[in-house]
Amino acid sequence: MKLPDSFVWHTVNVDLGDRSYDILIGPGVLSEAGKHIESIFGKRDFFLISDSNCYDLLGHDLEAMLNGEGLSVKSIVFPAGEQSKNLKQVEDITRRLVELGADRQSVILALGGGVTGDVAGFVASIYMRGIPFIQIPTTLLAQVDSSVGGKTGVDLPEGKNLVGTFYQPRLVLSDIGVLATLPQKELNNGLAEVIKYGAIWDADFFAFLEKNHEGCKNLEPEVIAYIVKRSCEIKAQVVALDEKEGDLRRILNFGHTIGHAIEASSNFSITHGEAVAIGMVAAGRISMEKGLLAQDDFNRLTNLIKDLGLPHTVPASTSPEDILVKIRHDKKAKGGRVHFVLLEGIGKTVITPEVTDEDVLKSISGSIH
Repeated sequence: MKLPDSFVWHTVNVDLGDRSYDILIGPGVLSEAGKHIESIFGKRDFFLISDSNCYDLLGHDLEAMLNGEGLSVKSIVFPAGEQSKNLKQVEDITRRLVELGADRQSVILALGGGVTGDVAGFVASIYMRGIPFIQIPTTLLAQVDSSVGGKTGVDLPEGKNLVGTFYQPRLVLSDIGVLATLPQKELNNGLAEVIKYGAIWDADFFAFLEKNHEGCKNLEPEVIAYIVKRSCEIKAQVVALDEKEGDLRRILNFGHTIGHAIEASSNFSITHGEAVAIGMVAAGRISMEKGLLAQDDFNRLTNLIKDLGLPHTVPASTSPEDILVKIRHDKKAKGGRVHFVLLEGIGKTVITPEVTDEDVLKSISGSIH
């Protein structure tokens, strides 16, 4: 299917003053990566950080292409998987940078999904007190969410992303063509975040997803181009208004407070997108129980999650009590109280600390199967 011209090489700007940067979206973006990288940095030493799966699929060729264009690129490859998102891996990568001669003028290229972007971005933020980096997201989740906005970090046994920084990339290169290599489960990770954007910010976008859920699942080019573009636009707007999650940006955590706890409680056997989908249904149920969200809107949320092939119930193997423990360690707690993002309608949110343990248990226990 031919991609409409309006979506080819679309640019979304994240407006942060002198730290603003562009997100380039389109098919074949990677084929012109060298041109865009050199236009910002010129001839420097570049260090491509990627996981073992992504490097085998894309990294080796990208490294060869960039070196062939006169850019000096060396690669650091770490084991694929959420299990690599830890402080030991950060130490290993930073020590490898020292061995390879990286200095304060060097640039990191983060090639991969959310784990790679979070780890490589965190490394960039702390290596020699901060060196530039470029996000090159290769999953739908990373393209619509984690590569944009400057959140970096790694996990602790007590929970996800408890150690990290806010550190913006200098450029994001999102090639939608590489999404065709992803398994459906990985696409689902991204679709959960896409649903989130419609639910919290844009009712028209939510309706678009309802009408085009088959096109999303089938990777129809014009549909995928639009959802990546619109998701990035929404996140860019929110980040520009509240870069470091002082208030507004917290709405991006809809479904994540419970979702992250489910993910960690399952020892990451439940993927991020699956956990967020379940978390959104739970948050929607709490919203409805508190009289904030109409039954019809809750049904729309649940039905869209089902239509896109995402889970909406907590597996029986996951302990509700352990989920509560993980929620109490949520890094976004303020004054010792966890704040939840709830819905007042499709496209409208409210943030409140008035969610009890009983509310959470009720929202997830009734859905365990």
